[in-house]
Amino acid sequence: METVQQLLDKKGHEVWSVHPRHSVFDAIKRMAEKNIGSLVVLVDDQIVGIITERHYARNVILEGKASLETPVRDIMDTRVVCARTDQTIEECMAVMTEKRIRHLPVVDQKQLVGLVSIGDLVKSTIADQKFTIEQLTHYIQG
Repeated sequence: METVQQLLDKKGHEVWSVHPRHSVFDAIKRMAEKNIGSLVVLVDDQIVGIITERHYARNVILEGKASLETPVRDIMDTRVVCARTDQTIEECMAVMTEKRIRHLPVVDQKQLVGLVSIGDLVKSTIADQKFTIEQLTHYIQG
């Protein structure tokens, strides 16, 4: 099974972030520009939270708040679950399922090195299964 490090080596290590004092509007605008569903909230390169489209929908839209006036710190989740580079895709999927989250920042020695989404993990799992099927087919036809 592939590790998070191997996945990041293929996918890339780029992580988009926002500061907790920025407006929710700025965060949502960045997510739209980058076609992503979450931003890691950083202060001095340290993870202090995560903001997702779900946070926006539930904590701004449904609460009748103004996205231009609401700072990210007011709606971000400060209980950030992270993955390590040596974890397997399978382990990360189990964590995401258990915690009901869709994005995992990846850390190595307390340093943010990437981010994986549930979509990334599913895509990796499908590719791994496809490879296994091809190998078994070749073996059977052998």
